[in-house]
Amino acid sequence: MNAATLPIISLTSLDSDEGLAQLRRAASEVGFFYLIDHGLSDDAQQEYLALSRAFFQLPAEEKQRVDMIHSPHFRGYNAMGNEMTAGRLDAREQFDWMNEELALSAEQLNHPWQKLIGPNLWPSAMPILKPALTTLQNKLSDITVNLLQRLCESLGVDGHALDHTIGTQPYTHAKLIRYPAQASPQQGVGAHKDPGYLTLVMQDAQSGLKVERGDAWVGVPPIAGALVVNIGELLELASNGYLKATNHKVESPIQSAERYSIAFFMAAQLSATVPVLSLPPELKSRALGPSVDPSNPLMTDVGNNVLKGRLRSHPHVTRKHYCDEPLRHLLAKSFAHMPTADICDECRL
Repeated sequence: MNAATLPIISLTSLDSDEGLAQLRRAASEVGFFYLIDHGLSDDAQQEYLALSRAFFQLPAEEKQRVDMIHSPHFRGYNAMGNEMTAGRLDAREQFDWMNEELALSAEQLNHPWQKLIGPNLWPSAMPILKPALTTLQNKLSDITVNLLQRLCESLGVDGHALDHTIGTQPYTHAKLIRYPAQASPQQGVGAHKDPGYLTLVMQDAQSGLKVERGDAWVGVPPIAGALVVNIGELLELASNGYLKATNHKVESPIQSAERYSIAFFMAAQLSATVPVLSLPPELKSRALGPSVDPSNPLMTDVGNNVLKGRLRSHPHVTRKHYCDEPLRHLLAKSFAHMPTADICDECRL
């Protein structure tokens, strides 16, 4: 087993005050931790990672049939060089899926984030993928909802304090990710924070994930059976900055085995507005407000906070599906405080 560089939290320990205190320290001091005893066995994780490898080994023409360019909802396949982080192209290919829903008509759109609602794209050449990933999505959703409630308890508030923002099902977004080996150091995915409540990451045996701690980047080596958890921007907002969304990145493997991972992002419903929790005095005094980054303003309205990241990460999809009227007008209203080039460099909102 690799040595842990982050706190290790057992989900089954969170019935105790000591376990909740450990969780609170990990989430507030680091923003990242390993999660064990979560109910998804290492064997099951390896099966999902094997399924991911099988998808990426499909012929290019089969993957292109479900290319994200065909989805105004940012679902489907991205080839190398089709996603950006921090303004630079990432050296990875991936497959994205989210909640399976019916798309709204143009007449039904009152907010630009409503265009995120829609169906996934599934490859006909691999029919097993949809049921398998839908099952995984449900399992990881249950883990994150449980963990979010425990985090609320660890902050001294009711464990169900954020349940109303989730409703019957949280908004979820997941990715199968392949990082091909590179001849020289490359940005697998650039430094960033995640926009939702919580992120779970399933890693294969290849390292590459790094977390910012102080002035250094700390590696997060895979530990068999453990999921890596990080705090997202919405939870930083809800805790008034007591819990921190932490910068992280992935460096591509160099002249070695490829890296495969599965990332799962859980957030409140897109229609929700995240409240600021009423923390007890001893924690409230240490909650100094969320981080301020002019290039990445945080928004308490969930839909816009999520859409902001999608528009920036996938400019080719943005240009095709978000530059027509009246959507341009809705975007201009929702993101009036952001530089227009950050939304669409060609439309100049």
